[in-house]
Amino acid sequence: MLGRVGVYLEMIKVAHTVFALPFAFMGAFLAAGGLPSGRTVFYVVLAMFGGRSAAMGFNRLVDAEIDARNPRTSGRAIPKGEVSKPMAGVFIFLSVLLLLLSAAKLNPLCLKLSPVLLLLLFSYSYTKRFTWVSHVVLGACLGAAPLAAWIAVTGSFDPRALVISFAVLFWVAGFDILYALQDIEFDRKEGLHSIPRHLGVGGSLWVARGCHFVMAALLLVGYHIFALGGWFLAGWAVCVAVLVYEHAILREGDLSRLNVAFFNLNGIVSVALGLFTCLDLVL
Repeated sequence: MLGRVGVYLEMIKVAHTVFALPFAFMGAFLAAGGLPSGRTVFYVVLAMFGGRSAAMGFNRLVDAEIDARNPRTSGRAIPKGEVSKPMAGVFIFLSVLLLLLSAAKLNPLCLKLSPVLLLLLFSYSYTKRFTWVSHVVLGACLGAAPLAAWIAVTGSFDPRALVISFAVLFWVAGFDILYALQDIEFDRKEGLHSIPRHLGVGGSLWVARGCHFVMAALLLVGYHIFALGGWFLAGWAVCVAVLVYEHAILREGDLSRLNVAFFNLNGIVSVALGLFTCLDLVL
């Protein structure tokens, strides 16, 4: 049983939760002006896990045939036969149910907006079939985390939360462009769309740098809007330093450290920013 659980957790890349969950906490702490209630945090975490699991499961199901033809992804659970398509469907249904139940426990607005969120999450899997904007759509999916957490705490929408959401959008779009560098030739062969396919390695690196510059600038805007202090600035400085290093180790003629740049360094960015923001608000 534990082995089967491990297969499903690997299928949805549960370790990649580190990219979105800290920003959900960031949104919740900003909305509360400090420490939100334990009950709210609990259901925010459940909703995040449900929504992300549904999105990843749906992506794996929709892309099963494409993944099977790509040497990089042919070892994933569905192409490899470790998870059947019907069972993947059951997993997606249960994940959606977890999201809806958690949203209902938070407040009415969270429940009403859940279908909109699911539409956004599920649409990403189709975008690369017809547009290079898929990177931006993925950014919007993760960028929904701080806004959703804000609504979970307050039960209302506040445009200030969009500053953090757009910062996350540009951050994710930037590192997803870098990640897509691995599949340039495959995307061209299959007719799939991405910025690397259209701009090549050099152009894609510059677009990713631009996205991360915008992210850093938006975070400074958030610093002023929310009247944050030194802890936040320290976290911002860590993030900027890590992103500068990330781009320094990736060059047009050398992408050997791409996986380090994608997971390890961006994991530091999200954890550092989320942690330092929460410390700023609590202390």
